Amino acid sequence: MEVMIANPEVADGPELARPITSVPTPPDSLEEAGLSDEFVGGLVLKALNVRGTALGFDLFDMLALPMGVLDEVIQQLQEQRLVEVHTTKGPRRGEWVFKLTGAGRTRASEELAMCRYVGPAPVPFEDFRKWVELQSAERARVTEQDLQEALDGIVVPDSMVEQLGPAINSGRSLFLFGDPGNGKTLLAERIARLFGDRYYVPYAVLVDGSVMVVHDPVHHHFGLPDEAAAEAPVSRNGVPSDILRALPEHDRRYAEARRPVVITGGELTLDQLDLQWDPMGRMYQAPPQLKAAGGVLVVDDLGRQRVPVRDLLNRWVVPLEHREDYLTLGTGKKIVVPFDCFVIFSTNLDPSELGDEAFLRRIHYKIEVTDPDRGEYERIFRACCDEREIPFETYALEYLFDEVYGKGTAEPRRCHPRDVLDHLQNLAEYRREPVRLSRDLIEQACRSYFLPLS
Repeated sequence: MEVMIANPEVADGPELARPITSVPTPPDSLEEAGLSDEFVGGLVLKALNVRGTALGFDLFDMLALPMGVLDEVIQQLQEQRLVEVHTTKGPRRGEWVFKLTGAGRTRASEELAMCRYVGPAPVPFEDFRKWVELQSAERARVTEQDLQEALDGIVVPDSMVEQLGPAINSGRSLFLFGDPGNGKTLLAERIARLFGDRYYVPYAVLVDGSVMVVHDPVHHHFGLPDEAAAEAPVSRNGVPSDILRALPEHDRRYAEARRPVVITGGELTLDQLDLQWDPMGRMYQAPPQLKAAGGVLVVDDLGRQRVPVRDLLNRWVVPLEHREDYLTLGTGKKIVVPFDCFVIFSTNLDPSELGDEAFLRRIHYKIEVTDPDRGEYERIFRACCDEREIPFETYALEYLFDEVYGKGTAEPRRCHPRDVLDHLQNLAEYRREPVRLSRDLIEQACRSYFLPLS
């Protein structure tokens, strides 16, 4: 069994069909949302303070609460003379334009002094725990076919594929080691797909009276693909599209995202693995392992962190074994949070340099990501040519192995075909020449990409 293609950063590839069987439903009341009138009222005041004026529909969108639930709060604020109607653009309250009164601006300033968070209403901490458990990555059980589908589009040696499946099913940590440029990060991204194609992550969580931001647009990609968006209906059951936002299919305090892949590198410190208090915003940022819930956490460049490897590993022992982590609030109070991510330790260093036998024993699965052999390299090169619609020429491959690798300028890496062809394409476009594997273009591309021998 061999999985084909090439490019360590080729496009997304197929999604695995493992839909979530249930979704968080929109709350019918503030009580069901787990929020108080005062807290949501403060969010409305801060939102209007930021916007100046806002349509009712805009407020519903900003705070991600159903119209009926949020409108009750707006009416209370009107009765308290903190909010007033500025103008109307239609008969529905969603079409009314609201603004703060003088007293409302004073109250909004007080709310901002306590917490500057303005956005989708947070979900209660217990609800967050529940949905992490319902969507747990630990529940994944991978078959050979599943792994083949997830790795479709990249060249992976058979021996590595045979090791990856059991490692993923174990739910324990995985140690990938090998030279840079061979696709360790891409492997992590593909592994994340095995845990499901969609994940509901809250924008923010209310924990012990404070807001903790969980959603991170860098890691939680979501939204309809362009093709699907173009085909999306403009009405549903006769309801005009301009008010469809009042009829969400799921609780919009949660973003519908792909399973996250969170990568931390040499900058990682032990402090970053705890809650991060933002003194300006007066709120918490979730640590990387919590943002990676339901997906994959990659500790890249293991051994190059500013913290000793032994200390870093000791920090992970309890979470990896018990699937729970302990975080500290600014008050000193400890909270127990789910630790539901598949941890991949990745390094370019010799594993024997990282620690003693006890250290390596605690990382249960260790897989070497090797350099490609000549046959694998050719398949990668051909696939990269096909992707760019560049006719493949055997000469280019011969040049790389004779003049670059053969003379010791570099060792073959799986990323080289992609990078060299990018250089060649850029050069051809600059010269206004056809993009092809000519002798001159391939030589110039290699000269600008590889460092010369000293």
